[in-house]
Amino acid sequence: MATSLLHPNPTPTAITTLKHHHHHPSLKPTIPPHNVSFLTNTNRLNTNTTKCNAFFDYNVVNSLLDVGGDKFPTFLRSLLLEFEDLSDMQRWESVLFGSLIWIYLTSRPGVLIGAIDAYLLAPLQLGFDNLSGRRNLKTADFLVGNKIGEGSFGVVYSGVLVPKNVTVDQDVTKRGRSKVKVGIKGAEEFGEFEEWFNYRLSRAAPETCAEFLGSFVADKTNSQFTKGGKWLVWKFEGDLTLGDYIKDRNFPSNLESVMFGRVLQGVDSSRRNALIIKQIMRQIITSLKKIHDTGIVHRDIKPANLVVTKKGQIKLIDFGAATDLRIGKNYVPDRTLLDPDYCPPELYVLPEETPSPPPAPIAAFFSPILWQLNSPDLFDMYSAGIVLLQMAIPTLRSPAALKNFNLEIKTCGYDLKKWREFTRLRPDFQILDSESGRGWDLATKLISERGPLRRGRLSAASALRHPYFLLGGDQAAAVLSKLSSSRK
Repeated sequence: MATSLLHPNPTPTAITTLKHHHHHPSLKPTIPPHNVSFLTNTNRLNTNTTKCNAFFDYNVVNSLLDVGGDKFPTFLRSLLLEFEDLSDMQRWESVLFGSLIWIYLTSRPGVLIGAIDAYLLAPLQLGFDNLSGRRNLKTADFLVGNKIGEGSFGVVYSGVLVPKNVTVDQDVTKRGRSKVKVGIKGAEEFGEFEEWFNYRLSRAAPETCAEFLGSFVADKTNSQFTKGGKWLVWKFEGDLTLGDYIKDRNFPSNLESVMFGRVLQGVDSSRRNALIIKQIMRQIITSLKKIHDTGIVHRDIKPANLVVTKKGQIKLIDFGAATDLRIGKNYVPDRTLLDPDYCPPELYVLPEETPSPPPAPIAAFFSPILWQLNSPDLFDMYSAGIVLLQMAIPTLRSPAALKNFNLEIKTCGYDLKKWREFTRLRPDFQILDSESGRGWDLATKLISERGPLRRGRLSAASALRHPYFLLGGDQAAAVLSKLSSSRK
């Protein structure tokens, strides 16, 4: 990576990414969619009565109180004493009820963990950031360089985070090594959402996205800034996305040394290409699993939103369209933010009839039910399947070919097997058909329509258990990749 050429005394020390938001020109309007019981053996219950009595022995509770003494909080002592007065059957019922509540609160999308994050970790992070100055960034802290890209909700610039009490020649802006995303007036809400999601993931799944440094609002207007404009700042981790690499004629071999730290010796080119694509897919789906476990659905998965770092890590970017279905963040039932080339046939992350979310605590409490009924995470998995097809089939890498694919797959009822027989695009299935067709089988289980119960597509967790990712040679390649990353 290029280095910054700054005034010789002193030099800026931090590398960043900033984002300033604007309304995406290709943002499409809302498109209407297509369409425990328990069995008890009474005899066995009688024979185990002695064990029940032993388990709920009064002496156990008394011993706990004696040992704990005054260390037990008053409410806990009261609970133990009340538990002591219950019959054996009532105690079993209490334990069963408590277990079910625990399972419910810890099931996806994580009501209990989410509450801990919202009411403990988030305030702690806010306090720490305020003390360290990360929440007090301002225009003078940055020098913004050239435009290096454009995302769904902002323009990306290079930039330098300048140390405190340092004056730097403004000409350095042309040579800075950082990334900046900038948004224009009229799309501030997307900037606020993206900021919230970056803070949330920095606590819950920091390895899935670029390190977020904070945000600031421009306090003046000049050649770089517009007063009142919102800027988001990340540590610079790479200025090339998977989309940039895919556009190159040498893909995926152009990523071999990046993903594995070296050229794989003793492996033919076709096999090497398959390993590279598989390693990329594993990272994408692993990151999706981690954000889905927190209740977040990205809703804009595509190669342009997957940054490739110098260590060969794939990181998610551009969370302007993301939604946190644990608390209903950035969820509006009758509005959809989508890229028509990558979005699934259902178009909406939840059915249109799903009501607007209630206040966050209530929404969070009922979120496991909503998640089980609708499996909203499968929205992202369809997009991941399209990314797999684009990587594995060269003729699908151009925008025009992808649009033709979407027309054809719609005609085939989103059945990839039918599309294979129907298509006129002359695709090369060599990579997907290798290893007994495991890659093709995974693709067919990601690119599919949803069933009546909104199932019928692999989740991220299920996809990672697919045989495509469970081959010995591929595991060895993954270990090699991790070793290469640790050496850099």
